[in-house]
Amino acid sequence: MKNTDLSQLNASSKNTMMETLGIEYTEIGEDYICGKMSVDNRTHQPMGIMHGGASAALIETLGSIGSHLLIDNEIAFSSGLDLNINHIRAVRSGFVYAKAVIVHKGKTTHVWQVNITNEEEKLVSTGRLTVFVGKKQN
Repeated sequence: MKNTDLSQLNASSKNTMMETLGIEYTEIGEDYICGKMSVDNRTHQPMGIMHGGASAALIETLGSIGSHLLIDNEIAFSSGLDLNINHIRAVRSGFVYAKAVIVHKGKTTHVWQVNITNEEEKLVSTGRLTVFVGKKQN
């Protein structure tokens, strides 16, 4: 995972929900991936704070791409299976930052713990994503 080119990874988001929401990959490590997302009219709910669905999209994006980078995509595929989120505090503007850490890397499932923080590094949301890993059919 560590040797992945961030600019290529970010370019793959062109014309997707990630681009629409302003999600950008910022760092990749041995067992984690980080990203950031704009908090603005694209990610607001009517009360002017970040929508919980935007948090969900960020968590699912990081965990899903993390699993994609960990498997051999010639013979396997990965797909989100379960997402659980707790929202802790509201954010009105700026950026939020997320770090997805793999806590289980099995043959058929990956589990990612993802924390989203605000610009003051205070916890905004925390979530757990389970990803299914399957073999491609020939």
